[in-house]
Amino acid sequence: MKEEFLHWLWKNRFFDAGGLADSEAGQIEVITPGDYNRDAGPDFFNTRLMIGGTSWAGNTEIHVSASDWYRHGHHTDHAYDNVILHLVHNNDADVYTASGRRLLTARMEFDLALWENYIDFVNNPSVLACAGLIGKTDGFMTKHWLWSLAIDRLERKSNEIRKMLEKTGGDWEETLYRLISRYFGFRVNTAPFEMLASRLPLKIIRKHSDSITQVEALLFGTAGLLDEALFREAVNDDYYLLLTREYRMLKTKYSLQPVDGWMWKFHRLRPANFPTVRLSQLASLLTHSDGLFSRVLESHDRESLRALLSVRASAYWNNHYIFGKVVPATAGRAGRQSADLIIINAISPVIFVYGKLKQQQERCDWALDILDALPPEDNSVVTDFMEAGLRPESALASQALIELRTLWCRYHRCLDCLIGLSLIGMGHKIRGSSSIFLEP
Repeated sequence: MKEEFLHWLWKNRFFDAGGLADSEAGQIEVITPGDYNRDAGPDFFNTRLMIGGTSWAGNTEIHVSASDWYRHGHHTDHAYDNVILHLVHNNDADVYTASGRRLLTARMEFDLALWENYIDFVNNPSVLACAGLIGKTDGFMTKHWLWSLAIDRLERKSNEIRKMLEKTGGDWEETLYRLISRYFGFRVNTAPFEMLASRLPLKIIRKHSDSITQVEALLFGTAGLLDEALFREAVNDDYYLLLTREYRMLKTKYSLQPVDGWMWKFHRLRPANFPTVRLSQLASLLTHSDGLFSRVLESHDRESLRALLSVRASAYWNNHYIFGKVVPATAGRAGRQSADLIIINAISPVIFVYGKLKQQQERCDWALDILDALPPEDNSVVTDFMEAGLRPESALASQALIELRTLWCRYHRCLDCLIGLSLIGMGHKIRGSSSIFLEP
């Protein structure tokens, strides 16, 4: 038996109310279970009971066995003196508070099918324990839960952005530049892109924003991708040699420290997503007289943001994927999917934080509207949920599913998930009880 399962029974009143009684005080009527406490102290605050015609108010503590009261040291802790009810699965001892008062203790009776359903979920080896059952939940409840998870994910990202904003001295342009750079590398090259942005401040790039060649020299050079050991074919490449000459001068002028060029990954990437092409696209995005963050704030819908991020690599990359090797003509332009990825993970969160800090609720609402207007992401998490029976309608929902998978499903926190809670309470099983292999 798990204590968290007993908490869930009590919180949702999934117990036999008529069977709740103390050996001396008799029948206990529950007016309200109280407020669930996840911090130190009793498990539930503000419980209200009716016992023998008398109204009781106080806290509730729950244990698997009554003797756990002593094992946890509550009998010496005056913080538990306000406990009025001790709920247990095994009533194996009389218990007393630190002040010497005998504590009302009652055994919770419940439908054992709920316990079987619960262990079916937590023992399911699949990451998505509710696969195949999600469609049985109430659609409105699911949508409400996903909306809440999407907000939670934005809030978590907001905390990271605030820390980044502090590091940049409150510079919104620099902060957005670092965020966008991170996601220009997709998942494979996130780390080197982050290192590049931290070693090459935006203020240096902006001094040369009227020259795409110098901006590319700064980016490629600080990325460590002008190291002659990386591209053997580039020793006679005119553009490569031009960038190398430019960077030698700029590196000395600004005391730049390049990233190790060997950190960049090309393997298993589509050539159009090679870091060389992405760096050139980033250079194109940064070569404007006005600031990137300012342009984001001036955008009014998803299409204007997409247009902002739909940048084309410089002419050299029309027939190259790496330095020194000519290939058939390439597209060279960042696609809609890559633009949406940056909007979802960088632009929408930074607008949300800006709205929070500036107390502009319309900005926060706009950040959510952007996510709700974009199509759902195409990744393994979304695919798993779709196969399980839950199809996201927008990027807002797919972000919620990533949050759900990361913080709930991975740890089988089904009792904390509205979907899992609903399914366990409805009595649907994933597998037959004969296949249960481990009791939590």
